[in-house]
Amino acid sequence: MGARIRPIDQHVGERIRLRRTERGLTQEQLAEALDVSYQQVQKYETGANRISAGRLYEIARKLDVSVGYFFEGLDGDQESPTAPLEHGGRQRSAIELVRKFAQIHDPEVRAAIAGLVKTIVERKG
Repeated sequence: MGARIRPIDQHVGERIRLRRTERGLTQEQLAEALDVSYQQVQKYETGANRISAGRLYEIARKLDVSVGYFFEGLDGDQESPTAPLEHGGRQRSAIELVRKFAQIHDPEVRAAIAGLVKTIVERKG
């Protein structure tokens, strides 16, 4: 029987996936940068494999964030950027949205879309 996935490992993995997609990278590209297999990156992102402190530092450097980024939102902070992602089905669509947004190269179009999303969220509340 396999080891149980710990919530903190799952959270860190979700943050890795989020940042990787924000940067427009595939699992294969991150794996190559880390000199590991894409399957290993997949296991990190699902929380199936725990990440050593040294490896997490290396991942943070490759993804251009601080190590602390991976732990944001752990205290149940509702303002956390991952809060909407922690509800199962929304995660895939949010990742796909980030991936597509990263493919938009025109800064004016990106700004307009970001403004639209902000307006929709603010009106909903």
